[in-house]
Amino acid sequence: MPWLQLIINGSHQSAEAIEDALLNSGASSVTFEDNADQPILEPALGETPLWQQTRVTGLFDAEVSTEQVILQLAAQLGDHLPDYRWAPLEDRDWEREWMQHYQPIRCGNRLWICPSWLAPPEPSSINLLLDPGLAFGTGTHPTTFLCLQWLDGIELTGKTVTDYGCGSGILAIAALLLGADSANCIDIDHQALLATTDNAQRNGLAPEKVLTYLPEQAPQIATDLVIANILAGPLVALAPTLSALTLPGGTLCLSGIIESQAGEVMSAYAPWFDFRPPVSREQWVRLTAIKR
Repeated sequence: MPWLQLIINGSHQSAEAIEDALLNSGASSVTFEDNADQPILEPALGETPLWQQTRVTGLFDAEVSTEQVILQLAAQLGDHLPDYRWAPLEDRDWEREWMQHYQPIRCGNRLWICPSWLAPPEPSSINLLLDPGLAFGTGTHPTTFLCLQWLDGIELTGKTVTDYGCGSGILAIAALLLGADSANCIDIDHQALLATTDNAQRNGLAPEKVLTYLPEQAPQIATDLVIANILAGPLVALAPTLSALTLPGGTLCLSGIIESQAGEVMSAYAPWFDFRPPVSREQWVRLTAIKR
């Protein structure tokens, strides 16, 4: 299906009003992008920042009346309609386009993450075959890689695991392939739970090894290892929950945290855990701790 993009040069003050106007004018979706090379790695806790110069793009059916859209926007935004331009969006097979750029990733001495549509480069290694679908977690992001690298370097034989915010199931499945006994996988997104189940089956894991739950349905069973690769804000809020899910003497692994947020996250868990030194990759950190 062909599409048209309406690209508007806004600011952090005007971006939300432009978004509302685009949606009210029939846009199928709206995206915000940095318009001046001002990276935001991760918002501070409790904040939802935008760039000082924000490019707002609305996606429209190619058959839309562009003149009518602009009239509607002008009526909603008054005389302050920012600079804009229309641009066609090529109709492409975006899933296949993405697949061409996703290659196997080595995560330590034993573990490889391999797209399910490619042959593993080292068949004798531990190869996790992954089809992430709509769920987060491919191993390419620094936070996921940090967790996978850590799992590859610890003894997991016979351990029980909780993967909180499991996404594609990549961390739980990696732990099981590396020797863990079972995993409880928890996520707020039904799609993530489906992706986790599919990926577990793809890797030959028995159904009873990988159990999936929405948070409100998850059993309050403590495990030897708890992994949560989410974001700093939710991790702080979840500190009592994740502590209760960790056995005394068990290990906690947290990621999805930028370096400046590590101290605040560690403070939230300090009543229960003793932390090891943080490990960083591209300004993201992994935190590991032992429960007292």
